[in-house]
Amino acid sequence: MMSAGTQNQMFKSTPLLAVLLLGLAAPACGGGRATGQVNYDVTAKKNYDKGKVELEEKDWVAAAKYFSFIKARFPYSRYAVLAELRMSDAEFGAGHYLQAIDGYKLFIKFHPTHDKVVDGYAAYRIGEAYLKMLPSDWFILPPSHEKDQSATADAHRELRTFLKKYPKSPYVKPATEALTKVNERLARHELYVAQFYWKKDKPMGTVLRLRRLIERHGGTKYDPAALWLLGRAYEKVEMPGRARQAYEQLFTKYPKSENAGEARKARDRLPAS
Repeated sequence: MMSAGTQNQMFKSTPLLAVLLLGLAAPACGGGRATGQVNYDVTAKKNYDKGKVELEEKDWVAAAKYFSFIKARFPYSRYAVLAELRMSDAEFGAGHYLQAIDGYKLFIKFHPTHDKVVDGYAAYRIGEAYLKMLPSDWFILPPSHEKDQSATADAHRELRTFLKKYPKSPYVKPATEALTKVNERLARHELYVAQFYWKKDKPMGTVLRLRRLIERHGGTKYDPAALWLLGRAYEKVEMPGRARQAYEQLFTKYPKSENAGEARKARDRLPAS
């Protein structure tokens, strides 16, 4: 018989719907409550309440069982709609972020007037799921800013969309904090790419990446370094007027930054446009 530990590993890597369909959540041997063990009730509400408890206790398989049961046995109950949302919460909790994102998107599409859509909950969870997928620096090389940033860009898009569409949502504060984190990571990545082009003697590539950084991801701690390199890159592509602007912006906005003094000197030696 499969051990509880082996089952838990399978649950972490297998979408919950597949777990239910394949019957992998059989009770484990030995004492204690097995992961995924349920005791169905006679009403939709009671099963929903039990599912919510399982979410709080982080038994994602048991929670998914209750919510799937509600959808099958009580399809016209208001709890069947809630069960759709909570199924996505269970996927999210289990670390199945792509499945959770798909579920939240479908919930928004088919239940646009639901309270959990109107207050921004489902949309915020989409951004949060992308945030959870960001590459980490822990024990892995290269550092996160050198890795693929697809999930980071997705998180940036979803969080910005959320803040624009739900400005009064109770989730605005955590979404804003998350967006700040995402924006900084994308700025660091753009600076890394720009520095790569600079080292390869491709100044126009450097310019394009730095302009992208400042226009899309400005306002982070990487702005001074970006402006300093941007001025030098503009000089190399023989655009002294724009180089002057970059240097002026650097020493005006960040007078205490490392290269502020050098930026002023560089501006002064360039011809006025």
